[in-house]
Parts: sequence; structure tokens; C-alpha cells
Amino acid sequence: MQQDEVAARVRQVIDATGVSAREFARRIVIDPSKLSRSLNGTRRFTAAELARIADIGGVDVGRLIGATAGAAGEVTAGAAATPSTVRSPSPSRSPSPSPEGGRPLQIVRETVRLIAERGFHAVRVADIAAACHTSTAAIHYHFPGRDELLEAAVRWCMDEDTRRRAEATAGTRHAGDELRLLIELQTPRTEQQRRQWCVWLDLWAEAARSTTVGRLHVEYYRQWRGTVADVIRRGVGQGVFRPVDADGAALALTALIDGLASQVLATEPGLPGTGAPAMHDALIAHVDACLTAPVSG
Repeated sequence: MQQDEVAARVRQVIDATGVSAREFARRIVIDPSKLSRSLNGTRRFTAAELARIADIGGVDVGRLIGATAGAAGEVTAGAAATPSTVRSPSPSRSPSPSPEGGRPLQIVRETVRLIAERGFHAVRVADIAAACHTSTAAIHYHFPGRDELLEAAVRWCMDEDTRRRAEATAGTRHAGDELRLLIELQTPRTEQQRRQWCVWLDLWAEAARSTTVGRLHVEYYRQWRGTVADVIRRGVGQGVFRPVDADGAALALTALIDGLASQVLATEPGLPGTGAPAMHDALIAHVDACLTAPVSG
């Protein structure tokens, strides 16, 4: 089948990059499970996804696709690509050097930064293009619509948050130390942490309106609460934490983190008792009061 031929060409691109399929999915900013299903032939690549694959792999998008657009922007193999399938960046502008990680990641990173500064609905495609030193056509080439761009921004934030937690806690064996480290990572102390929380607050509002973003929101919090619950279970086994319902404790702690963080961000900086240090102290006090096992003897 010609769909299988497209998948085979994509596999060649992935192999040539020398990274895992999961890392490649991160670079083209899609769910790894979507990439897996497309490679296995149970899902069609969209035109925009193939454009991003071509960008990351440094291959000609027309040769990679060899297809026309089907329903809902999906790719139907068998014919030559048309302008309606994949729109190329404006030829009137000289292409800028490919940024680190490829153009799609640059677009998403700049989108996240602008959302943090202005809010999603105040960010125009023209603003993102200017930040990336490219054209609006180049933005639409990779992300045809705002919904797809928002979904990519949400997924990138999720992946970055998960990656930072994994790197920071690697090798930590004491469950109490790991839980305190997770709290530290979620406390909006630095400018980068505050920027990330501003994005999360904006995305919470979008999750209430968008089914797609809502599903990503549910997925992220299932993973995040699962991480905290696993640490608590390990702490109970180590005798660090008292016997508790790990899932219930994780739900309470993550909700407390969200509530306190949103109050920190909504409060004028510098007011006594309202900043990140006060939030951190409150969370540690909660852990000590509700989870930490009493010292015997």
C-alpha cells in the first residue's frame, strides 16, 4: 500500500536522525502514540506533520509525501503534493538558517514565550513569525491553524515539565527528598518557573473550552499525580511517610500546589507572606503534617 510507503520513508528519516522515535515525536511536536500508529499504518500522517518531519529530517517535503490532501487535512497517498496539501513558506524571503531543534520547535518555543507574556488570545501568528524571524506562511506551513499550534504548545510544555522532573530526580533514592524536590520544581521562584505557570494558567482556561486541550490537560495531570503517588508509596515502604492513601494524598498535594501557585502569580510581588517562599513553606508544612512518619524512640 502507498500509505505504507509513506510510513517507510518516514522511518528512514527517523533512522537518519539517529534518535529514538519518542525523541523524534518530541521534535515534531506530536504525541508519540500518534507517531507510532502512523508508522504502523493504523493512522494517516497529516500534511502538517509530514511538513514538520521533512523540516527536521532535512528532506524535500514533496518527495516525502507524494500525496494529496484527503478529508480533514489527512494525507491520501498516490498523487503529487499540491499547494492545498502543504503550503511552502513565501519564496520572496530568503530562508533563515534552521534553528537548533528545527523550525517547528522554534515556533512552539516562541509561541509558549508569547503566551506567557500576553495570553494566548493576544498572540497573533504575525507575532510568532516576527519572533522566529520568518513569515506567517512559514508558520502555517508547519501549523495550519491556531488550534493545532495551541495543542503543540501544550504538549511541548508537558514534555518539558516531565523531562525536567526526570532529570532533577534521577538517582534520588530517599522518597522524602524526592517529594521535596518535586515541590521545589513546582514552586514559581525563578522567571522561567513563573513564565511556565503563566502558560499553565492560560491553558487551564482553554482546557475548559477546547476538547483537544482538555484531553491533554487530563493526560498531563494523570501523569503528574501518578508521579507524586508513586513517590508517596515508595516513602511509605521506606518508613519515611506514614501509611496513607497514596492516590488521595497525591490529589490533595497537587491541588494545593496549583492553588498556591495561582495565588502567588496573581499577587503583587514582594508582599509579605504571599510569595514563592511562603508557598514553598506551606507545602513542606503540609507534607510534614499529613505525610511524614513520626520518628520512633
